[in-house]
Amino acid sequence: MSQKYVYLFADSRAEGTGKMKDLLGGKGAGLAEMTNAGLPVPPGFTITTEACTAYYAEGEKFPEGMWEEALAALEKIERSTGKKFGGTENPLLVSVRSGAKFSMPGMMDTVLNLGLNEETRAALAELTSNERFSYDAYRRFIQLFSKIVMGIDAEKFEHKFNEYKKKLGVTEDTQVGAENLAELIEDYKAIVKKETGRAFPTDPLKQLELAIKAVFASWNGKRAKDYRRVHKIDDNLGTAVNVMTMVFGNMGEDSGTGVAFTRDVATGEKIIYGEYLQNAQGEDVVAGIRTPKKIAQLKEEMPEIYEQFSQVAERLEKHYKDVQDLEFTIERGRLWMLQTRNAKRTGSAAVRIAIEMVEEGLIDKATAVKRVEPAQLDQLLHPMIDPKSPVEVIAVGLPASPGAAMGKVVFDPDTAEEMGKNGEKVILVRTETSPEDFHGMVAAQAILTSRGGMTSHAAVVARGMGKCCVAGCGDVIVDYANQLFTVGELTVRKGEWITLDGSTGRVILGQVPLIEPEVSGHFRTLMEYVDEFRKLGVRANADTPHDASVARGFGAEGIGLCRTEHMFFEGDRIDSVRQMILSSADYKALEAQLETAKAEVEKASKDKKPAARKRVKELEKKIKRPSELYIGALSSLLELQRGDFVGIFRAMNGYPVTIRTLDPPLHEFVPHDDQTLKDLSKKIKMPFKEAKARVAQLHEFNPMLGHRGCRLGIVYPEITEMQASAIFEAAVKVKREGVVVKPEIMIPLVGNVNELKLQADVVRRVAEEVFARENERVEYLVGTMIELPRASLTANRIAEVAEFFSFGTNDLTQTTMGLSRDDAGRFLPFYVDKKIFPDDPFQTLDQEGVGQLIDMGVKRGRSARPDLKVGICGEHGGDPESVIFCHKVALNYVSCSPYRVPIALLAAAHAALADETGATAAATTA
Repeated sequence: MSQKYVYLFADSRAEGTGKMKDLLGGKGAGLAEMTNAGLPVPPGFTITTEACTAYYAEGEKFPEGMWEEALAALEKIERSTGKKFGGTENPLLVSVRSGAKFSMPGMMDTVLNLGLNEETRAALAELTSNERFSYDAYRRFIQLFSKIVMGIDAEKFEHKFNEYKKKLGVTEDTQVGAENLAELIEDYKAIVKKETGRAFPTDPLKQLELAIKAVFASWNGKRAKDYRRVHKIDDNLGTAVNVMTMVFGNMGEDSGTGVAFTRDVATGEKIIYGEYLQNAQGEDVVAGIRTPKKIAQLKEEMPEIYEQFSQVAERLEKHYKDVQDLEFTIERGRLWMLQTRNAKRTGSAAVRIAIEMVEEGLIDKATAVKRVEPAQLDQLLHPMIDPKSPVEVIAVGLPASPGAAMGKVVFDPDTAEEMGKNGEKVILVRTETSPEDFHGMVAAQAILTSRGGMTSHAAVVARGMGKCCVAGCGDVIVDYANQLFTVGELTVRKGEWITLDGSTGRVILGQVPLIEPEVSGHFRTLMEYVDEFRKLGVRANADTPHDASVARGFGAEGIGLCRTEHMFFEGDRIDSVRQMILSSADYKALEAQLETAKAEVEKASKDKKPAARKRVKELEKKIKRPSELYIGALSSLLELQRGDFVGIFRAMNGYPVTIRTLDPPLHEFVPHDDQTLKDLSKKIKMPFKEAKARVAQLHEFNPMLGHRGCRLGIVYPEITEMQASAIFEAAVKVKREGVVVKPEIMIPLVGNVNELKLQADVVRRVAEEVFARENERVEYLVGTMIELPRASLTANRIAEVAEFFSFGTNDLTQTTMGLSRDDAGRFLPFYVDKKIFPDDPFQTLDQEGVGQLIDMGVKRGRSARPDLKVGICGEHGGDPESVIFCHKVALNYVSCSPYRVPIALLAAAHAALADETGATAAATTA
């Protein structure tokens, strides 16, 4: 039996059903379902998605038998309507529309009034006794067909039409009479001839063939491909084609067309929401050619039609148990339904609708949770650009941190801080940011960088603060010297306004109205539902007491990553860090020499002992100043960090707090320009030449794989001792206040179990010293961050020492894939576009490669320590797809920035519900 490619719907009976979205597309399935339900649907047929995929597989040719099936279906429509396609007495006209499985509004193409030529137009005029209507339908058909099928710029037709209206002194399309429309049609045909070198096609069957091919072609159009990439829709699904009998909304004041929703898709309010136009066709509403009326006015102008429509809307919503997006046409007082599909909605509307449908008994809690996409919650937590406002997009970068913000352009952090203190809104524009820019990032409304990826410094810090960021915007060329940036021929100077959309990566010229987020009671109810279903824990990456409080407010069950180095950039404490670093080399070198000299005294013969003791005294004198600087800096930092940890422990009362010891290479903390270094030298009383020489010594060719992480603590154990002391002293202090404290000390960048042993010994020794001194004990864990492939491969050995693992997926992705997260932004978009990678691996976890190492690490770690607690703390912890993977490999928790905690919670619930659905399906199959 040959494959069936065409499914008919006519006379209250359809060959398809609403469950056949894979084959008929969403629109075709909806039309079939409405037809079977006896609703007023114009007769038509759907060409399947399989026909589309076969069309491409066969070199853009219709698959065998498809065209013949379409012609047979067309004959059945002719019998159903009593009309003839191409007939000169009662001509049948059709619309040709796309319709993929997943709704892609505005991404693919539609042709209306197909089947018109001079003969059928004349017949239509005689049949309707309306000459103007027939000409209007024909000029619309030529314009749409020429644009979509023949590739002619629509503006050429619009320009010509506007010339006619200007000459006639009118503004509305409906004011142009039949005689003028007849002339316009001849001008339209001339445009086609000039642009293509051939006449506009007049054979209705040829028109239909070309239109079907054009809809298939629109599946691979740029708009559709971009939409699929953003929404992660499979390129191989294909689109269906819906061929439907034309009904006309432009036949007079008793006719019209509109688009409506069964609830307000902006707010979620239970009210029919939409727009319509009298005496118009469908594209008039969506194209903005005329100003439409609110659907409520239909109740006044056509009360019987409105009542019928509202009954249909209610019936469809109850049938589908979801908000419906409806298209309708009124032809001479008769209602026709052209589409029903599940409606797109804003984040706030999605939450409200889901909760209220549970309260109405329409859906259950599990369905409500599944109805809200994790990404939709971003809209509830961050400002967004008003979608109704016109914008001038000048560049597009990576959507590094969601939300929207506007401000005056500044190019250095000091200016950002100064202007921010004066109440001015600024956007910090940098080639890339470094830890030295932190104070400016705090003051700025948003951050824009021309380099860097989704896990660059700018992106990570901005997400942690819940601040908008667009990163890796390569079209933006920053000129610090002249305080400006350029995009092509456009120049934007310091003090000029721009707006950033961190959710899409858009850079917009000027100020644009923003919509502030609102977290409603419905949101809290949804999160209560979420907690009923999820199994995976969710923590937050938080570095300050404020971040910790925000995270708890969003439902975080602890802190999965507290980056101690981020604390160093607040206020003047950076000077203490720099003092520690610049004095450390001299101190460590002299300390080693002193230890050797003391040993020499013990070994020296009697006559050489005086000289050996003299050497010791000289070194003790020489080490005094570096010691004061180094130990003094450590003491200062101990006090500051202790205060930070006290605040974080209080905010996380009863929840675990995972604190990572110092991780970045030391060069990130020191100034690299002479003036700042001179100022620092004076402040810490170190000769400038010495300071500059020390900075030069810190230079590394590949710092991300250099002297950082546990390697710092091994060479400078005093730093680990200081941090451990601050942690345990703070823990003891808050325990005495009645706070339930659960510190977890995490050693970063371990690749060998011996590295962890050395650092864990330091932490545990300091803990015992503090507990003995304070006569108080605190339960704690020591674990490690798995960031290197070797750590995953030897996880069974590492778990002999580590009491928990946390996968640092940012660095694990870098080291596994050989990609620099700061530099790969230059080519990763091309890799995603060319389908080399399915996604940016720094945004969505590479499950095939990095994921395999995580799975291996979990299994090997638990083989040595069955109760091993395992989580992830990279940026992937807030990515819904990555969270689902973490659920599958049995992690205990994920950790993400505070403002992504609700997203991770919802994704965890989706993962658990998918497990239940899969188990139910498997049981049913069995």
